[in-house]
Amino acid sequence: MIACWGAGRAVLARLRPPSRRDAWLEAAMAAALGVGLYICAFQALAIFGLFRREATLGLVGAGVVAAAWQWRGWRADVRALRAAAPVAPPWSRFERIAAIALALVALPALVAPLAPPAAFDELMYHLPYARLVAQQGTLGIHDWLRYPWFPYNYNLLYAAALQVGDDVLPHFLNALAGALSVLMIFRIGILHANRLTACIGAAIWLGMGDYANALIDMGVALFVLSAFVALWWWRESEPLRDGTRWLSLAAFCLGVAAGSKYQALIFLPLVALFVVRHERRVWRAWAPALLCFLIPCIYWYARNAVMTGDPFNPIGARVFGFSEWIPADYVQQVADVRDHAEMPNALIWSVFLAPFSVWWKRSAAVRAAGWFCLYSVAVWVVTSRYPRYLMASFPLLALTAAVGWQALGSWIAAGVRRLRGTQATATSTGPRSGAGIGDWVVVLLLAVLAAVSVGQTATKVSMISLTPESREAFLRKHVPGYGVMDYVRRHVTGRVYQIALNEAIYYGPNPIWGDTLGRWRYRDYLLMSPGDTARKLAAEGFTTVVMSPEMVKVLSARPDFDKYYGLLHEQDGSRAYRLLPATALTAP
Repeated sequence: MIACWGAGRAVLARLRPPSRRDAWLEAAMAAALGVGLYICAFQALAIFGLFRREATLGLVGAGVVAAAWQWRGWRADVRALRAAAPVAPPWSRFERIAAIALALVALPALVAPLAPPAAFDELMYHLPYARLVAQQGTLGIHDWLRYPWFPYNYNLLYAAALQVGDDVLPHFLNALAGALSVLMIFRIGILHANRLTACIGAAIWLGMGDYANALIDMGVALFVLSAFVALWWWRESEPLRDGTRWLSLAAFCLGVAAGSKYQALIFLPLVALFVVRHERRVWRAWAPALLCFLIPCIYWYARNAVMTGDPFNPIGARVFGFSEWIPADYVQQVADVRDHAEMPNALIWSVFLAPFSVWWKRSAAVRAAGWFCLYSVAVWVVTSRYPRYLMASFPLLALTAAVGWQALGSWIAAGVRRLRGTQATATSTGPRSGAGIGDWVVVLLLAVLAAVSVGQTATKVSMISLTPESREAFLRKHVPGYGVMDYVRRHVTGRVYQIALNEAIYYGPNPIWGDTLGRWRYRDYLLMSPGDTARKLAAEGFTTVVMSPEMVKVLSARPDFDKYYGLLHEQDGSRAYRLLPATALTAP
């Protein structure tokens, strides 16, 4: 984190400061920019096959040196900003309660990353991909993974982590993205609303984030948020042409996000519309911004276009043609997304009340955040309705929802006053939170979040594995098929095909084949007789088959199954079979 801040500040210090300055928001932006710069550096090293442990440590060391070099100047900058800022009023009782509640809400996020990897997607392709890159030091196309063509920007950080630490360290890089975005939301709330808004928004985003895994949604959310912070700094620049570097920074952050997940591309039309209203200079503004956008992500899209004809492989297959995936895979994936469609966390529903808040009228930044939220939710409703696909928008949704919660509190307070026959006056809409019923409403919300978080903390602590034995017990409990996968990894040297154990492949051999989609889909093997399946597997070089308890019941009951498969190991219901060396296995 120190290295990222040092690298990012080395760049930000050369940009014109934003018109409305905040030392901690700028520090968080510097760290986020540093994360993006490290991703680009790791990507460049891996493209040329030079992504090794020594290079990673060298880059981190250079970032630490940059941080040390700039520390004194940053401290002087902070003191100057404090001296120039107006004297802030003391924290009110409600604000202090809200700050305490926010600290309690943060407890699970501090503990959760310590658990061993156990989430489905991190074990299915995020960590297996990162491990391969860490071992090989280069980027490659690994068709045994479900998504071999995805952009993997943020996963390169996990690869670097696996080079210098164990598989818990990637969780902290995921948590770093969450922590930086929480800090940004808190400071934005203070700058453009008040302290209570800041605490509510940060608490909502803390409660919605997932800090216990090595997925990339939190990283995408960080860079989307950073892009829009930089975009707003550009909009506030006077004159606007002097702030074009902020526009380029916003484009760079969006490029890092787009190089991490395709869903980040949905923000490009909104950004283009916003920018074209204020800036039409092609060569002085748009061209540098486009270049900064392409630097972090062009490799992934150009590679896909050249090698498969689909720059968005596999989601662009209907337009650009199918490669590893077939139409049935596409239909199955879309159906799976629709099966997981549901309403997002209820804490952000109050976002629709934000236009009725006094902050909506007073702050152009709050209105901009509101339009961002409206656009994000509209696109999400039209496309997936899968809550995780909305996570890139969660930070600003949380902040705008906080404004909505305060509006709701003000309405409740006004209603109570009318019932009492007193004149209704707003109590929590000024720069300071007044001692009113509206404030009690939002403080009660924070208290509920804090109580839930304290309960979750105990659960998160119980998931920490301090010894190899406790780690083994935890993984056997939370990762179906872990035991048999671990056995195969340690004892089997041949090629392995797994059936319905996608969530455990990180703990199996590296690589391991078999999936519901893609080149090694199950239906191409399991719809045949046991003999035909065994012959096909043997012809492709497989020596071992691993299957889940459910598939054991189905497949082992087929006629002549025992003629072609010999039991190798069984644990927790999952089994590993070796292909028997019979003449029937000889491929035609």
